[in-house]
Amino acid sequence: MAQSGAQLDPELLSCCLCLDLLKDPVATSCGHSYCRKCLQHHWDVEEVRRVYSCPQCRTTFTTRPVLEKNIMLAALVENLKKTGLQAAPADHCYAGAGDVACDFCTGRKLKAFKSCLVCRASYCDSHLQPHLRSSTFQRHKLVDPTQQLQENICPHHDEVMKMFCRTDQQMICYLCSVDEHKGHDTVSAAAERTERQRELEMTRQEIQQRTQHKEEDLKVLQKEVKSINGSADKAVKDSEDIFTQMIRVLEKRRSEVQHQVRSTQEAEVSRVKDLQKKLEQEITELKRRDAELDKISHTLDDSQFLHNFSSLPALSQSPDSSRLEIHPLRYFDDVTAAVSKLRDKIQEVLMETQTHISWTVRNVDVSLDEPEPSSREDFLRYSRQITLDPNTANKHLLLSQEDRKVTFMNRVQSFSDNSDRFTDCYQILSRESLTGQCYWEVEWRGRWVGIAVTYRNISRSGWSVESGFGSNKKSWRLVCSSGGYEFSHNNISTDVSGPQSSRVGVYLDHTAGLLCFFSISGTMKLLHRVQTTFTQPLHAGLWVDPGSSAELMKL
Repeated sequence: MAQSGAQLDPELLSCCLCLDLLKDPVATSCGHSYCRKCLQHHWDVEEVRRVYSCPQCRTTFTTRPVLEKNIMLAALVENLKKTGLQAAPADHCYAGAGDVACDFCTGRKLKAFKSCLVCRASYCDSHLQPHLRSSTFQRHKLVDPTQQLQENICPHHDEVMKMFCRTDQQMICYLCSVDEHKGHDTVSAAAERTERQRELEMTRQEIQQRTQHKEEDLKVLQKEVKSINGSADKAVKDSEDIFTQMIRVLEKRRSEVQHQVRSTQEAEVSRVKDLQKKLEQEITELKRRDAELDKISHTLDDSQFLHNFSSLPALSQSPDSSRLEIHPLRYFDDVTAAVSKLRDKIQEVLMETQTHISWTVRNVDVSLDEPEPSSREDFLRYSRQITLDPNTANKHLLLSQEDRKVTFMNRVQSFSDNSDRFTDCYQILSRESLTGQCYWEVEWRGRWVGIAVTYRNISRSGWSVESGFGSNKKSWRLVCSSGGYEFSHNNISTDVSGPQSSRVGVYLDHTAGLLCFFSISGTMKLLHRVQTTFTQPLHAGLWVDPGSSAELMKL
């Protein structure tokens, strides 16, 4: 029986789905056999399409077939198991591209299960058995399959590298420790592994703690997103209600003005028509009297003329027509002027509130509490590429280097006039507005340069305190000169001590109200620190005196 089983080809009794020996074999009507569970799972997947097929020949069945056990195949499989034979290795058990192959398999090689650092070879499960069973190999070092076995061999002595040189931070063999690494701090690879494993675990703990903190921060931000969305939705709804109320107030006022104008119009028209009717009656009476007088005037008999004229009633007294002042009514023009004035006031208020609303909306800031930068590398994380705005440049300033460098020129430049340009102060602003965390550096040359930040609405005309950087509440300025540094704000100056440098770094944390100036040379040295509250977006600014230049550096 065993002889008969040994002659069976295990591949003929393997399931093409799991590539293992058939378990509880069943057969389809087309003649192919599978494990019951494998075929049931295959048809469970096809359940959605209501079409069932044979995985091998693709024969389809309109209804799901009832599976019956293949008794003969089941007996053959059991017989094969008793002989001690196993099914042929599945295709995925053979080594392919990128896999470590068994060094002892002949023909098609199986995937390696372990690699031996002593033997410098890799073994499949079958060829590994001597290492697992024989005491001869008990001191051999087995590791997960690797193709870099040669990397564990010393290239100088062809020995396994079991030691670690802490001085040179590299693996070495025993001969290396008494040769070129003699006198170095050397330990066994296992000892170094233990030490590094301890460091690894500490690093992992730190990473896990950071991950936990970041996950907590993430949850906070997720809640913040909901809060922002809820707050924004509420703000939109509330503002819509308020604007609707305002529109209703304006519509009511418009209706009242219309009613007042129409009421006055009706009263005035009625009064004028009454006067008109009275005048018409007087005109009719006067014309009648005039006709009578005309008739009397043609009487030939003097006695009769005197009698008729004397018998006429006296002419009633009436205001002289010249006393009736007729002039254009200006009452309604005054109404138009009043409404226009109201419109202008509303527009002015809307402009002011719109600026405030826009700033408030832009200033919504959600950020995690992060430590203040402490090194130049930390500051460079917040670097901003800033350019200068030619429309703001004083006409004695020449721009170059992609609008990043400005130089004072004695000759006036051919700039067009506009309301943004500084007319007298030798100043210029950046194009970009600055909010959040920003860092930039300025390289300066010459006699005197002012490095500043300022609100956009700083005055542009004259030499007054309203337009000069550092001379008002809207700007902050660090003066750099051969004589040292000076900081000024709101026309109050403070001497600043620090190492002289041609490069100055500026750090702005708009939300935190923090402004710092640094001297940048071999090291980064804090020159001056400002803690305040910024109420508007800021712009970088430069003041360049005659014979000087300044450049916003690319970082």
